[in-house]
Amino acid sequence: MKNEQRKGARSVKDIPKDIMKQLNKGEIESANLTEWLAADQKLLLENFLRQYNRKEYFDPILEGISSLKKQTVNTINETIGLGLFNEALKNNDEEFLSVIPGHTSDLVRCWGTYMVGRNKALSIKEKLNKIQPFASDKHFGVREICWMAVRTEMIENLEEVLFILSGWTAHKDEYIRRFASESTRPRGVWCTHIAKLKENPELGLVILEPMKSDMSKYVRDSVGNWLNDASKSSPEFVFKTCERWLQESPAKETEYIVKKALRTIQKK
Repeated sequence: MKNEQRKGARSVKDIPKDIMKQLNKGEIESANLTEWLAADQKLLLENFLRQYNRKEYFDPILEGISSLKKQTVNTINETIGLGLFNEALKNNDEEFLSVIPGHTSDLVRCWGTYMVGRNKALSIKEKLNKIQPFASDKHFGVREICWMAVRTEMIENLEEVLFILSGWTAHKDEYIRRFASESTRPRGVWCTHIAKLKENPELGLVILEPMKSDMSKYVRDSVGNWLNDASKSSPEFVFKTCERWLQESPAKETEYIVKKALRTIQKK
């Protein structure tokens, strides 16, 4: 996964000092996963708050980071996003929050996804509406974090979520179509599994069916991975679905999805 505008270093030690400095100042986006993981979020936060004259927000958020049992890129990301949201609310500072979704730094935009996901005042429909711009972000990191930010609430409101996301499957933006399947994967990577979809994967067909021959490889990979997840607990369902899809839509795009979907079944 990489930014098309600039190639990133393959290892942290190979990241040029000037690039690292710009990343931590929020002046550029990370070009690949190596840079995304290497950025110092605490330093970025300090620079970001100084840029917008909100230095008083730093210490309370830093305290939240320090109290984490396990500090990872994702836990720090979430803590900063929630911390910024809480500080802004406490100070009636909605104007400040508005600069985050359009910020140059992809990590700052990642923080913004948690301001949506952890906003208790929003219904799940409102959260999905507000998360959609992040789902279509040009940066891979923001696209991945945005569905993690709302996944807990999605699981709690699964039927409504599936209904809403079924409408996203016809969106012209491949990133938004991909969100529909990736965010609901039964065994998503680095996140809570969705027990209802592991036990009853047919519930997900409302999302998967419209994309069974999607023209975008990005979407096809996600649909194939969704079914592969499901195959680990419901192999017969996945096999029959793939068999039917090949009959209904004998296209190379469908064949690609089916191959990906059946990879675990075929190993047995």
